[in-house]
Amino acid sequence: MSKAEKTRQFIIEKTAVLFNTKGYLSTSLSDISEATGLTKGSIYGNFENKDEVALAVFQYNYGTLRKHMQEVMKEEYPTVSDQLYALVSFYRKHWPLVFKTGGCPLMNAATEADDTFPVLSSQVKNSFESWIAAITEIIRSGQEKNEFSRTIDAKEYASLSVTLIEGGILLSKSTGNERHLHYALDRVLQLITEIQKNPYH
Repeated sequence: MSKAEKTRQFIIEKTAVLFNTKGYLSTSLSDISEATGLTKGSIYGNFENKDEVALAVFQYNYGTLRKHMQEVMKEEYPTVSDQLYALVSFYRKHWPLVFKTGGCPLMNAATEADDTFPVLSSQVKNSFESWIAAITEIIRSGQEKNEFSRTIDAKEYASLSVTLIEGGILLSKSTGNERHLHYALDRVLQLITEIQKNPYH
C-alpha cells in the first residue's frame, strides 16, 4: 500500500466504530479529526468530503461483518442444515461485540440514510440483497442435496431469516436486553426445522 492508501485505511479504521455509534450523518469532520488525530486538511487530502469517508467506513464495517459470517458459513459441515445452524450460533456468540460497536452496520445505515443519503442507501440495499442471496444459495444447495423441501421458496425463507435477525438486533439494542435477539434466533431455528420437513418432496 502507498502512503496515501495507508492514511485512507487509517482514517477508515479509526472512525469505523464512531460512525456506527454516532451515525453516518451526525458524525462531523471535527469528530473524524479528533478520532484520528489528523487535521481537517489532511482528511480532505485523502477524501473529497465527509460523505466519501462515511461511504468508505460503511463498506469497511459491512465488509468486516460479512467476512466473519463467510468464515463461519464456508467451514466444512456434515449437512447444509449445520451450515445454517452455524450462522445462528454466530449471532448468539457475537452479539456483545455487535452491540458494543454500535449494532448492525446495515440496520444503522439503512435507518439513517433513507431519503437523506441516497448513495449510502443504495449501498445498504445492495448489501442486504447480497446477504439474502448468500442464504438463498445455501438453502438451494440443501434442496439439491435433498436435505430441504423442494416445495419451499428459498429466497423467501432467506429474506425472513434476515428480517428476524435484524429485528432481534434492533429490539435488543433499543431495550438493552439480549433476549429479543435470542427470540428471533430461536424462530430462525424453527424455520430451518420447517424446511427440513418432507425433504424428498
